[in-house]
Amino acid sequence: MATREGGLPTAPEGSAPRRSLISWTSMAVLIATAVASVRGLPAMAAYGWASIFLYVLPAIVFMVPVALVAAELASGWKGGVFVWVREAYGDRIGFVAVWQQWMQNVAWFPVQLAFFASALAYAFDRDLANSGLFTGLVILVVFWFSTLIATRGVAAFAKVATWGFLIGTIVPAAALIIFAVLYWQDGASSHLPPPEDAQWLPTYTGLASIVLIVSNFLSYAGMEMNAVHVTEMRRPAVEFPKAIAVSVVLILFVFILPTLAISVGVPGSSLNLTQGVLQAFDVFFTRLGMSWGTTAMAVLIVVGILASVVTWIPGPSRGLLIVGREGYLPPRLQGANDRGMPVPILMVQGLVVTVLAVLFAVLPSVQSVFWILTAMAVQLYLIMYMLMFLAAMRLRRTHPDVPRGFRTPLMPVVGSIGFLASAAAFLLGFVRPSGDGDSISQGTYLLILVAGIIALGIWPFLLHQLRKPEWKVESSRGHPQSGAPDEGA
Repeated sequence: MATREGGLPTAPEGSAPRRSLISWTSMAVLIATAVASVRGLPAMAAYGWASIFLYVLPAIVFMVPVALVAAELASGWKGGVFVWVREAYGDRIGFVAVWQQWMQNVAWFPVQLAFFASALAYAFDRDLANSGLFTGLVILVVFWFSTLIATRGVAAFAKVATWGFLIGTIVPAAALIIFAVLYWQDGASSHLPPPEDAQWLPTYTGLASIVLIVSNFLSYAGMEMNAVHVTEMRRPAVEFPKAIAVSVVLILFVFILPTLAISVGVPGSSLNLTQGVLQAFDVFFTRLGMSWGTTAMAVLIVVGILASVVTWIPGPSRGLLIVGREGYLPPRLQGANDRGMPVPILMVQGLVVTVLAVLFAVLPSVQSVFWILTAMAVQLYLIMYMLMFLAAMRLRRTHPDVPRGFRTPLMPVVGSIGFLASAAAFLLGFVRPSGDGDSISQGTYLLILVAGIIALGIWPFLLHQLRKPEWKVESSRGHPQSGAPDEGA
């Protein structure tokens, strides 16, 4: 099986690869689609005006450093997080980094699709929203359908992502803002106090009261994920940083204003983590005599979530394929179709998601599974981010002459802030969040979380010990961006 420069898969020898280019605007939408979602808004809406602080703080200490560092790394080295970490610390640590990125993705899919199931229930039968069996079945059907779309290649899922993001994320986010204003102008009482009476910082009631900030790190995670598709751009060194900048603006728009809109219509004590967005629409549309509007918005949100899932399915899997061909995965998992999609890895990914989806069907509380899988995904992803920040700072020192289309200003400062924020969030992540709507104890929460992290994250070390020399197909080492054959094409 041949690979493009940078380790990205192509068609088998003797067949013509199907190749298309992604514009910087499409890349910006891909990044925003992977990151921005209305799913997590209810958790922050309970804080009212203080939610602005809870969004801005992680954005400053995490999202912006991730965006800056990913822009430099992607414009200097092709291949995504595996290549970045490998060039700094070697193959084994690079494998650990990309595995955590891929595996957190697997843990995250059921969480995102649980929100999909909730929106679907609102559109057809609201009694199903709290049914674990319904949620589990929806996760399975939608995930495997999204996987089928992803196997059609970058061009196919880029189109789905673009239109799905506009229809299913931007439109509902804008609608929350517009209808909250109309609701307020209609004379309805707002649960969000006027700015002069606002509490701008969350009330501190102990360590557990601030752990929800950690979940916001996952809200911003993914800025680097689509860097694995950078070789599909015409001029990645110039266009990828531009795409990052536009995506940041889109992401902040989707998060902050719609969250405040939810606070207007629904009191924090009544918000449901998986249904909160639709609860707000219910309040607004009922007041305005448009009760059918909630069903319409639920359908649009379903489209947006589908686009997000389709975007996330192939990215980390393609990154894992690169490390697999370095000899870390058995040959059976190193295959790709004629569109460069790693179908065997996608199938394994689907099997793990299937097992996790069963949890929604067998455990009594949908929200308890939602919280645990969210926390598990955050912890795995933060391991990868800590390695990425360390690698970026090391590469600036050890490979200063590698051409970079974008250079992060004050890299030691930016990288250190990102690393320390990720490390602090990782440690806080082991504390059970307050107000999670479940009676699970701190000890049980910690036990489940640690067991899940070990079960999902230990495989790079096991595979490293089990690997055989014949597993290595072709090296993807050393890919400075300046040598890309598609530059200027």
